[in-house]
Amino acid sequence: MSRRATIRTRHDEPELLARTLRPDNTDEMETSVDRTGDAAAVVTRIERETIGGLHSTVDDYVVNLEVAMDVVQHGRETRNDRSEDDRFEGQSDRPTDTGSVSDNEYEHDTQ
Repeated sequence: MSRRATIRTRHDEPELLARTLRPDNTDEMETSVDRTGDAAAVVTRIERETIGGLHSTVDDYVVNLEVAMDVVQHGRETRNDRSEDDRFEGQSDRPTDTGSVSDNEYEHDTQ
C-alpha cells in the first residue's frame, strides 16, 4: 500500500518556484502549477511505499521549498535593484552556452 502526501504552496511566481524545485524531485515526486481563478499554487505530490519514507521525503521537500523560495525572492530583489544603467553594454540577462568546460576532449559515459 502506497502512502501519499500533497503539498500546495501559494506563490506570486509559481512557475518559477516550480522550475526551481523540480531538479531536486525524486522519481516518487511530481511538481506542477495549479491555477484556480486568480490564485496559483505549486502542487507537489509525493508517493512512497512506507510512512517513514514519506516522512523523510516530505521533510526533504520542505527544506528544498524554503531554499527555493529564498532563491526566487533573491532573484526578484536583484532584478528590481538593477537598472538598465547598471548593466554592462551588450550584457544579456539570459545565460549563453560557453562551450565545453573541460580542457580535454575525452567523452565520459557515466552509465
